Amino acid sequence: MRKKTITLPNGKQVVQKASYTPLIVLLVLIFMYISIQVTQFNFTQLITRGDQFFVMLKAMFPPKMDFLDKVWVPLFDTIKMSLLGSLIGALLAVPFAILASNNIVKNRFVSSLFKLILSFLRTLPTIVIALIATFVFGLGTMAGTVAIFIFTISYVGKLTYEQIESLDMSTFEALESMGLTRLQAFRYSVIPAILPSYLSTSLFNFEGNLRYASILGYVGAGGLGILLNEQLGWRDYGNVGTILVVLVITVGIIETISEYFRKKLQ
Repeated sequence: MRKKTITLPNGKQVVQKASYTPLIVLLVLIFMYISIQVTQFNFTQLITRGDQFFVMLKAMFPPKMDFLDKVWVPLFDTIKMSLLGSLIGALLAVPFAILASNNIVKNRFVSSLFKLILSFLRTLPTIVIALIATFVFGLGTMAGTVAIFIFTISYVGKLTYEQIESLDMSTFEALESMGLTRLQAFRYSVIPAILPSYLSTSLFNFEGNLRYASILGYVGAGGLGILLNEQLGWRDYGNVGTILVVLVITVGIIETISEYFRKKLQ
């Protein structure tokens, strides 16, 4: 860790800076030890009981095809609440992103306030929002839609305002100097620049929301999660396998479609 003086072949001496690598490695090991103690992670238990995961996985196959008829309605509920929550959230994320952008809103208090709101919404776990929503709106897909809607505003809003702030504003300023209003300058300079990225982000967010929506049912927010929780509780792993296979195929199809359109937008 000490500085070291090295003499080069030409006789010149250079000083090699002290290395902090051993200190960093030591700190990482200490924090790993503390993490293991706090989380009570047990390697022995992992080795002795880890095979039970594969036992349960094996019990899920082959899936029970006669259970398929009961999966369609919750599956479409999951897709509907993901789509609606993502769509409304992505639309409302635009005004939030504009008001959070320093280069559009010159009032630092306003832009900082909206950045703080987006950060606060982003720190709330989606499943906790869904749980709170079930107390407010009751059990069902309404609670799940609200949870996805709030998460989408925070996610799409943050990425959009960061992109707006990274833009070269010379075109925006030139349009303003030509007599266009601030709104018109925004319409013709900023929107065309961010639109492909905004749509791509919204589609990617929708993919993720579809996966989240499938577990929101654990807190009563509707969709496949309720059915999955029910079948796991009854230890009917064949039915669980049916639900997972349907979910994986659905997510795969939506991901493929979304990826196709995102590539077109690039």
